[in-house]
Amino acid sequence: MIRLDDVQVFVLAADAGSFSAAARLADSTPAMVSHAVQRLERELGARLFVRSTRSMRLSDDGERYLPHARALLDALTSGSRALAEGRGDIAGPLRLAVPSDLGRHLLLPWLDAFQAEHPGISLQLRISDRSADLHRHPLDAAVRYGTLDDSGLVALPLAPDNLRVLCAAPEYIARHGAPTHPDELRDHNCLCFVWGDQIHDRWTFALPRGPHTVKVTGNRISDDAEVVRRWGLAGHGIMYKSHVDVVGDLAAGRLVDLLPGMGERAPLNLVSAHRSQLTPAVQRLKDFLRARLDELLR
Repeated sequence: MIRLDDVQVFVLAADAGSFSAAARLADSTPAMVSHAVQRLERELGARLFVRSTRSMRLSDDGERYLPHARALLDALTSGSRALAEGRGDIAGPLRLAVPSDLGRHLLLPWLDAFQAEHPGISLQLRISDRSADLHRHPLDAAVRYGTLDDSGLVALPLAPDNLRVLCAAPEYIARHGAPTHPDELRDHNCLCFVWGDQIHDRWTFALPRGPHTVKVTGNRISDDAEVVRRWGLAGHGIMYKSHVDVVGDLAAGRLVDLLPGMGERAPLNLVSAHRSQLTPAVQRLKDFLRARLDELLR
């Protein structure tokens, strides 16, 4: 008999592209993922993946079976959600991707509170500063900054008026002074963030005459936004962060807003691949996070 958890592992492995990547997403081990796929292959009497020591891809049978496996899992999820909606509650898996700094620093306790309000929810959380492919990865939604590059995605606003903030710790300002214009950043150590494969070292500001971009440099670069914030708090340089990420540090005096009102827009959204994924759980999460952010930024 085919086990549903084996079908889930197969779809996860197909989306992730490897057993090791699927194991990380499933909080499992590559060996357990491999065993689940092999068990499913035995039940089906078909080889689903072509595997070698260096690569893995779907076989022809795997390509044919994948849409049916997805349909099976989607039907089960839809059935559970329909029953939960009939009871006036939300339940089932909620698969979410969030940025590192925002996720660890702010969203984790909020998601704990959301799950306490809705104990039927099974939260699957992916924390990363790499943009997840919502069409390929098994995700219901992602929390993202900025405007959408892919017009096919659906965005639910969480903090539409959020701005970036140029900020530094008082210790850094005491040693190096504070810039009074974006151009003066060329004389400062700027802490840069890597998004995807690109270093975010061209910082744009909203000046009275229009957008103004400055190429910055510094001796510390990271692909983890939380690391950049920690460097800034430790006085190692100036950073250009989302207001949502540093609002508590600014209020406590751990960071200083160096150019108030000049930051570029950085709207925060809850994003899904298509409208069919805007389930009651996603909608309820949007309302919950929007209320928390409104209170935080008030």
